[in-house]
Amino acid sequence: MKVILREDIEKLGERGDIVDVADGYARNYLLPKQMAVQAEQQKIEEIQHREKQKRKQEQRKIEEAQNQAAKMEEEKFIFHVKAGEEGRLFGSITTQDIAERAAEKGYEIDRRNIDLDENIKSLGEHKVPVKIYEDVWAQLNIEVAAAEEE
Repeated sequence: MKVILREDIEKLGERGDIVDVADGYARNYLLPKQMAVQAEQQKIEEIQHREKQKRKQEQRKIEEAQNQAAKMEEEKFIFHVKAGEEGRLFGSITTQDIAERAAEKGYEIDRRNIDLDENIKSLGEHKVPVKIYEDVWAQLNIEVAAAEEE
């Protein structure tokens, strides 16, 4: 009997999968516990339609993330900080600092998505990878300049 799973079942399938199971297993276990519904042509078409909509929405999110990544790579994020001789900073620039500077420019970035091996501790230009969405990454252009002494 073909059934459509309403929840993930180990060794059988995931929610929304159409699987072929023994008639007794379906009638005595899956259907009474509402873990599955009998696969009828109308329900199969409905699930396929939902899957198609989900794929379109996912594609749209990926395209939006790619557009945002392209815009972010064109921007330059400038930090003016106190620095000592030889270009060493008093302190450092952290993922939180970068996330806040990006928010000032209108980009929502979670600091945990900024791939910074260690905090920036020197003057100059730095490339910092940022995860925008699943497999979409951007390289932020970070420029660290010495603050003007008063």
